Amino acid sequence: MRVGIAAAIIALAALATPSTAARAQSDALVKAARAEGQVTWYITHYPADVAEETGRAFTRKFPGITVNVFRTTAQVAYQRLLQDLRENVAQCDVFSSTDIGHYVNLKKQNRLAKFHPENADKLIAEFRDYDPDGFYYPTNAGLVILAYNTRKVSAADAPTTWRDLIDPKWRGRVAVGHPGFSAYVGTWVVMMSQLYGWDYFEKLDKNDPLIGRSINDTVTVLNSGERWIAASAAQTVLENVGRGNPLAIVYPTDGALLMVAPSAVMANAPHPNAARLLLEFLLDVEHSRIVVDNGGISLRPEVPLKPPAKSFREVKIIRPTEAQIVDGIPKVIEKWRDTFGG
Repeated sequence: MRVGIAAAIIALAALATPSTAARAQSDALVKAARAEGQVTWYITHYPADVAEETGRAFTRKFPGITVNVFRTTAQVAYQRLLQDLRENVAQCDVFSSTDIGHYVNLKKQNRLAKFHPENADKLIAEFRDYDPDGFYYPTNAGLVILAYNTRKVSAADAPTTWRDLIDPKWRGRVAVGHPGFSAYVGTWVVMMSQLYGWDYFEKLDKNDPLIGRSINDTVTVLNSGERWIAASAAQTVLENVGRGNPLAIVYPTDGALLMVAPSAVMANAPHPNAARLLLEFLLDVEHSRIVVDNGGISLRPEVPLKPPAKSFREVKIIRPTEAQIVDGIPKVIEKWRDTFGG
């Protein structure tokens, strides 16, 4: 099947102009993907409802191709993927994680398929050529920010810096996720430990934080009023604000943490053409509209923000290097467990 499709594309390209050649390649990919009929997506950077909405939008655009959504936290999805690979089970077609270390390791092990989507060249400039070798591409980016319940905390009293989370006045009022489950949290812990040392987390422990798994769990306890302030994901908070929940965000003056969430086609994908088509869709305008409608920031210049979301260019941004993330997350997971338990 793949050999026949490739030969047809080459033959058509030899007779066509660049634009018609690209269209022929796209048409051939859609036809081959429809023949496969489905695609399995391991996705970590959205809440379940947004992931499912994205899957439905893909099927509306490409009828006859079902998206099997497996949504969980980054470290759980990665362990599931590694188990598949150890047992030689080809299940995941497209892997979308918030931990760049996952892609670094999978790439070294030749587990990713090299593929250059047409839409990769249409992203905003900062996110092009993310992996120069062409194995994974940014399909979502977001910010870790401070969030609070507006019924419990006034704007005047809301925290403004990351150090406010360790202020004793917030004892019993703070919510955070767990770096052993969430790469958003893992990257945040790496960044905070670089800025303020591990002493920051020892002081946080004294504030008796409520520790969930996903960073999105913090939004749930803010909505309920069980906790008043949190380190949260801006997109999830703003999605909830849009639903009328009593939440607000603060972009910390010491820097909002930039999170980049790539996606990749697996080398052993059981539905390789549908996988490539899904990756194209995740880089397309339609997907960016879904992201913006759910409080996120588009990676496509054609799709404007919806207030009160702010772009990466409007706030102070902090982010560890790729090497610091890859090396740091496993280390901070162990230190976290030593400090907080669990």
